[in-house]
Amino acid sequence: MTISPDILDVARTQVLDDGVPLHEGQVLQVLRLPDDRVPDLLALAHEVRLRWCGDAVEVEGIVSMKTGGCPEDCHFCSQSGLFDSPVRAARLDIDEMVQAARETRATGATEFCIVAAVRGPDARLIEQVRLGIEAIRADDNDINIACSLGILTAEQVDELVGLGVHRYNHNLETARSHFAHVVTTHTWDERFETLERVRDSGMEVCCGGILGMGETIEQRAEFAAQLAALAPHEVPLNFLDPRPGTPFADLPTLAATEALKAIAAFRLALPRTILRYAGGREITLGDLGTRDGLLGGINAMIVGNYLTTLGQSPSDDLALLDELRMPIASLTKAL
Repeated sequence: MTISPDILDVARTQVLDDGVPLHEGQVLQVLRLPDDRVPDLLALAHEVRLRWCGDAVEVEGIVSMKTGGCPEDCHFCSQSGLFDSPVRAARLDIDEMVQAARETRATGATEFCIVAAVRGPDARLIEQVRLGIEAIRADDNDINIACSLGILTAEQVDELVGLGVHRYNHNLETARSHFAHVVTTHTWDERFETLERVRDSGMEVCCGGILGMGETIEQRAEFAAQLAALAPHEVPLNFLDPRPGTPFADLPTLAATEALKAIAAFRLALPRTILRYAGGREITLGDLGTRDGLLGGINAMIVGNYLTTLGQSPSDDLALLDELRMPIASLTKAL
């Protein structure tokens, strides 16, 4: 009988030494590791992160310039106007955007993302983004500005490039085979087309998703491989925080051990990518798990609140980075 080599031994040679990502089948082996192998898995993922990305962490703040009232039916999202959720439509004015950028920069963050709950931006929204960026720059704030405004046309991509937006976020959310169980008002392919336009424009691509939306472990591995094929500059990893009034309100939160396996597996599938803690880490991992993830492949984080949920205090996150001796830096320049 032939005994298969241990997947962590394979990953040490293939990923750590040679920088070759794990393929889908190998990622699945990692996700199926027993819980008592998690410490070894996290240690290896941390070595990979240090080898191919360095010890720096990129810190980002986000602001919702348009909240709620979205016409799409993303089943995880309380901003959909189709669900009976407590979130109500609201817009930030320019002064509020400037203040949010100022507060983000004061934390030491190098990245500020302007987000809107829309299918895609109309002319009015693009104009608001333009005015907001101009006002942030006039405030003598040199922070990198990213946007997340939904599905884009080629012309809108060009407009954002002209405004100096350096990175665009548009999450694929989940594996292609699971997407129709999460969203029905648009397709996975429509999202992917926007990402291709962004990549071809020269803007950096930020694309990740949410784990714990009823996907199988096999679909989690599929998703990691699909992201690797896209080769984004950044992958934000969210964990489902079930929102009242949404179709996913009653889904259980992902077990912390499963979340940590996924973090490490995604690092081994994306050894050179910015892997960012995003929404849901507080409820899924808690303080100890947050530390474990930073020592298991994560090299970026959102600080402060998220779009419709509360995050951890920025001072607590920054204190943890200081304790772990992980310097804050713009990874666009470092990688």
